[in-house]
Amino acid sequence: MRSRLTARSARLVLAAAAVTALAATTTACDPDDVADAGSSTAPSAVASAGSGGSDSTSSDSPSTSGSGTGGSGSSGSGSSGSTDKAGDSGGGKKGGYGQSCGTNDLDFTVTSESQAGGYYLVTAKAKSGITCYLEINTPSVSFGSGADGVASPVGQGGEDPIKLTGSAVAYTGISPKTTNSNAGKEFEHVIIATTDDDPNPAELKLPDTAEVDKPIVTNWATNRAEAVPVIV
Repeated sequence: MRSRLTARSARLVLAAAAVTALAATTTACDPDDVADAGSSTAPSAVASAGSGGSDSTSSDSPSTSGSGTGGSGSSGSGSSGSTDKAGDSGGGKKGGYGQSCGTNDLDFTVTSESQAGGYYLVTAKAKSGITCYLEINTPSVSFGSGADGVASPVGQGGEDPIKLTGSAVAYTGISPKTTNSNAGKEFEHVIIATTDDDPNPAELKLPDTAEVDKPIVTNWATNRAEAVPVIV
């Protein structure tokens, strides 16, 4: 009888030990621990949302930059207008011209005249808004670029200086041929300048073809009768 009680007591002790072990295992798997483990994914989701917000902000930047560029272009246009207005100052006079008449200060006309065996009368007039003086008495005249086409001054007529402005005009006469020979070259244009070194000579279309041989030219004059070229 005593041995049976001892065996039963041993089984009870083993059963109690198993219950204790099971309780310990259940405590280790506490639901709070499971929840904590699941919450470890939350930081990743937050970072993703923050990244999306950053992208949205940066997409607005190009629009702001483009607006600034447009403002700069508008300012540049205003500056150009101011410069043009400044160039019109001075009572309508064209900038870059001095008191002495340059060839490009003048408008020229050429007519064919019958006096003195035939010659060309050149009339010079200042362009609109310009006042200048013909300070060199004799114009520089040539037919073509060769030395034999250069007109020699005859020294007749002339005033020094001649003021050109408004309707005022000056005349010079050109005789293309002063010889009795059949020699000569034909030209359809004559080149004229107010000085020998004028950088902008004018090439004038003649009213007819000229036969040129030892040409001559008169001084500038305000009386056209003094512009008839005659060899004295």
